Formats: sequence, C-alpha cells, structure tokens
Amino acid sequence: MPSASKSSQTTKNVLLALALIWSVVSLIIIVVWATSPDMKSSAKCRAELQKMTENLEATQQSWRKDKVALEEQVEEGRAELAREKASYQLLQALLNTTNTTLEECRQENLLLNRNISTLQEEVEQLHQTEANLTARLRLQEDHIEVLQQNLTQAFHQTESCFSLKEAAQSQMLAAQSQTKACQSSQHYLQKQLQKCKLVESEATEQTQCTSAALPLTGVSALMLLICSSLHLIT
Repeated sequence: MPSASKSSQTTKNVLLALALIWSVVSLIIIVVWATSPDMKSSAKCRAELQKMTENLEATQQSWRKDKVALEEQVEEGRAELAREKASYQLLQALLNTTNTTLEECRQENLLLNRNISTLQEEVEQLHQTEANLTARLRLQEDHIEVLQQNLTQAFHQTESCFSLKEAAQSQMLAAQSQTKACQSSQHYLQKQLQKCKLVESEATEQTQCTSAALPLTGVSALMLLICSSLHLIT
C-alpha cells in the first residue's frame, strides 16, 4: 500500500510538472510573438494570445478534470488495494488456519495409523490365541472322550463286580447251607457210628463169652454192616 501511494503521488507530480512546463512554454511563445512586430501585427498577436489563453484555460480545465479523475482513480485504487489487502489478510488467516488444520489432520492420521498397526498386531495375537485355545479345546475334548470311555468301562466293570459279588454271596450262602447240612449229616452219622460201635462192642463181648454163639440175626448183621460203613466214611 505505501508503494501504491508513492506511485500515485509521483504520477501526480509528473502531470503537474508537465502542465506547468507547457504553460511556461506557451507564455514564452506568446511573449515572443507579442514582442516581434516584424512577424505579426499587434491585433493578430492579441488574437493569438487570446486564443492561446483560451486554449490554456481549456487545457487547465481538462487538466483539472484529468487530475480529479486521476485522484478518483487513485482513491479507487487505494480502496481496491485496501480491499485486496484485507482479502489477502483474510486469505492468509484462512491459509494459516488451513495449514494448522492440515497439520493437526496429519498428526491425527499418524496417530490413527499407529493405532491401526497396534490393532492389527492385537488382532494377530487374538487369532493366534484363538488357534491355541482351539487346539487346547480339541485336546480337552479328546481327553474328555477318553475319560468318558474309561468311566463307561469302569461303570460296566463296577456292575460286573457287583454281579460277581452278588453271585459270590449267593454261592457263599449256598456253601454255608451246604456246610450246615454236611455238619448236620456228620453229627447224625457220628451218633449212628457211636451206636454202631456200642453194638459192635456188645457183639464182641457176646462172642467172647459164648464159645458156641448162635448165628446173628438178619437185623444184627445189617446193623453191623451199617456201622462198618459209617466207620469207613468217618
């Protein structure tokens, strides 16, 4: 803006100087013509002087108009320059704001890129963890299946053991019954044996006492045979 004001001022000074020079030259010419009687008459010189004066006034009026127009143009130029300067300052402020916003966006993009990289690494870790957990789950499922199979076998073995136990208890009860029956039979046979021994001893005594013993009756012979059999059994 100072350079524009200086330029407009210089233009005005140049125009004023040219107008002044032109006026001085005109006056010199008029004076020369007025003081030269040999060349022109006095009336003619006056007429020419009048004409030149009128031309000078017209020129001065034109110069004033041009000066006013130039001053108006200068003022308009100054106003336009002021508007352009304000617009430039506004654009500069917008540019600074935009640069600041762009820098913030760039920093935010860098932060987002770092966050994305971190998230991608976390996702990879989660995928690896998922794969490890899936493998462990499969192993656990296999182990559970083996345990279920072992439990089923143990259950069947337990049922078999209970069945064997019940059968053994039944057999033990049967054996105990048989043992009691055998004991009862043995007790009965022992009584019969004692009777047979008693009969045998009586028969022996009778045989020794009588040298000519009568033949044994059928019943005595049968009792002796039974006693002998019982004796052999025991």
